[in-house]
Amino acid sequence: MMLQTIVTVVLLLMLLLIIIFLLFLFKPWRFLFSSRSRSSIKGELERPLVADEDDDNVNVSFNQNNELPRDYDLEGACYPNESHFRSPLTHGHGLIHKQRLSPNMPQGDTLAINVISDPSEDVDFGQTLKLPPAHYAQIQKHGTPNFQNDRLQDFVQRDIIDQRSCLTLEVISGPSCGLRCSVQSTSSSRLPLTLGRVSPSDLLIKDSEVSGKHALIKWNLDKMKWELVDMGSLNGTFLNSNPINHPDTGSRHWGDPMNLANGDIITLGTTSKVLVHITSQNQHHIPFGVGMASDPMALRRGGKKLAMEDVCYCQWPLPGLDQFGIFGICDGHGGDGAAKSASKLFPEIIASILSDSLKRERVLSLRDASDILRDAFSQTEACMNHYYEGCTATVLLVWADGDENFFAQCANVGDSACVMSVNGKQIKMTEDHKIANYSERLRIEGTGEPLKDGETRLYGLNLARMLGDKFLKQQDSRFSSEPYISEVVHIDQSNSAFAVLASDGLWDVISVKKAIQLVLQMRERYYTERENTAEKIASLLLSEAKTLKTKDNTSVIFLDFDTFNRFSCKVES
Repeated sequence: MMLQTIVTVVLLLMLLLIIIFLLFLFKPWRFLFSSRSRSSIKGELERPLVADEDDDNVNVSFNQNNELPRDYDLEGACYPNESHFRSPLTHGHGLIHKQRLSPNMPQGDTLAINVISDPSEDVDFGQTLKLPPAHYAQIQKHGTPNFQNDRLQDFVQRDIIDQRSCLTLEVISGPSCGLRCSVQSTSSSRLPLTLGRVSPSDLLIKDSEVSGKHALIKWNLDKMKWELVDMGSLNGTFLNSNPINHPDTGSRHWGDPMNLANGDIITLGTTSKVLVHITSQNQHHIPFGVGMASDPMALRRGGKKLAMEDVCYCQWPLPGLDQFGIFGICDGHGGDGAAKSASKLFPEIIASILSDSLKRERVLSLRDASDILRDAFSQTEACMNHYYEGCTATVLLVWADGDENFFAQCANVGDSACVMSVNGKQIKMTEDHKIANYSERLRIEGTGEPLKDGETRLYGLNLARMLGDKFLKQQDSRFSSEPYISEVVHIDQSNSAFAVLASDGLWDVISVKKAIQLVLQMRERYYTERENTAEKIASLLLSEAKTLKTKDNTSVIFLDFDTFNRFSCKVES
């Protein structure tokens, strides 16, 4: 009897072990949790993506591991099975994507990421999320959940860069009239921008009514606005004639920040006025390094004031033409009116000509834009109404093909020159049109009215080709606006290439060979930095012209085709 009881107990234990083994083998409980999971996802799918009138927020839940469901698409902000639709405009609400806390975030905080904030626009739920930079800073501070963290930060950072803004200040009255300075909103190392009478102010204004540290301009990342702050100046700071300094005069307390807009006038004291120019770079990147610098070189002629008549400009891409951009310098004489007009007309006219698909395709297929440039100069001259002012014009047209190759072609009148270096080969892209030059004297001789021996000026000008000066052209047919057109330079990815455009203030004291040597030395010096290299090289070329005591307005544009997919804000000191 005892033996039978023991056998029964052993059999029962073996049966229990077999049952436990089978349970672990087949895991029947997984069906229960799977059903719950599907119900949860189904609930998310059925939740409306467009908020009701009383609910502005759309919540997307994370699971216990701080991960989104596998079928959730981060960039599209929707499930792949959801239909593609647009939100009704009548609600007037922006969609907000809110995520739950990560383990590193303090309890009680919620990280809200604005997706769309403009109710006047249709909401395309397939588009990439757009995050204000302030929220990105919050992400960086608290950390993000571990799902695709690098991917999220990458596209948020790209979004911030895409919203960059460029601020240019130009002193339009006072002792430092003509002085310019520019800075990019993403150039954190150069912000805030300071205005004052003593070094190290970024905009150094030699005016006795300007304080040593007078005012500063900063970029407000939360508002995406430029702001002006009075730094406790003695004679006050005025924005569009309204004082912005601290109401307690003499206290030397800083004033409140004031938003700046394009076209604003900042007055420091009573005599120095600064024009504010703000441009947005929110859609396209210049696909190579660009640096710009200019200086009126005032007081270089024995105390005589020298007005700033140079205008340099760049536009990439041209409106509606993603593959094309232009870079140019106009050096005025008799004033800056003709230079400003030409610099405004060239981008518009060249874009208009290239909007013709047949002409555009001809440029791309033949790899030559001679006809486009010649037509642009003719139309620009026809549109300019300057009888007693004129200017040189050097225009470098750059375009790209589908294989990341670039092509550059230049046209010019006057003596603002462009030179390129490709794999160490020096290429002069322009021709000087000074009356003393042999080639220009031959052209003039062909008109039937040759110059006299030793004659180096016509009606006081040392140039025979320019834009504007309509009165002189009516008096003497030897004046011309017909441009010199260079050959096309092909730049592929294997080339080491750069271009320097400058007004004659640089070339008066630096030869083409010397300029190229300086660039090569500076590129080697800044090779490891790789940040704002083009900007630094342009500024150093300008400094070299100062050191060599140039006596003319000087403007420099430097293009570095080795620095692909980078952008350096222009700097005009």
